[in-house]
Amino acid sequence: MALDQSFVGRAYPPTAPYEVGREKIREFAEAVGDTNPAYTDPEAAKALGHSDVIAPPTFVFAITFMAARQVVEDPQLGLDYSRVVHGDQKFAYKRPVRAGDRLSVTSTIEAVKSLAGNDIVDIRGDVHDETGEHVVTAWTKLVARAAQEA
Repeated sequence: MALDQSFVGRAYPPTAPYEVGREKIREFAEAVGDTNPAYTDPEAAKALGHSDVIAPPTFVFAITFMAARQVVEDPQLGLDYSRVVHGDQKFAYKRPVRAGDRLSVTSTIEAVKSLAGNDIVDIRGDVHDETGEHVVTAWTKLVARAAQEA
């Protein structure tokens, strides 16, 4: 069954703040194999004009994907998460994510489509720090594959 188009534009409440820690940034940089010293060495980050270590560009995915659970778990939308695959991801930064940031995400459904029996949901996650400054926007495309005929 195709998802309801009336959900386009629906925004969900901001998430509780997520505090970005140096250790989380270091662990993430190591996990993705990025050895940029700005991710692990506060002095190297300061030499580049940052107040503390910064996070690799894809770090924010973990925060925005957690926030997208509000969409995925919305019973009115009816998305069958057991059939979902991650279709696409992109980011638009206003500034880097820094250690010490307390970030909240507001998720909004930007598009709902059906294609060849697959349901596709585009979710925009607007990330703000505790002062209200816009830090980054992330777009996540989720594809719920068509149910297999028995």
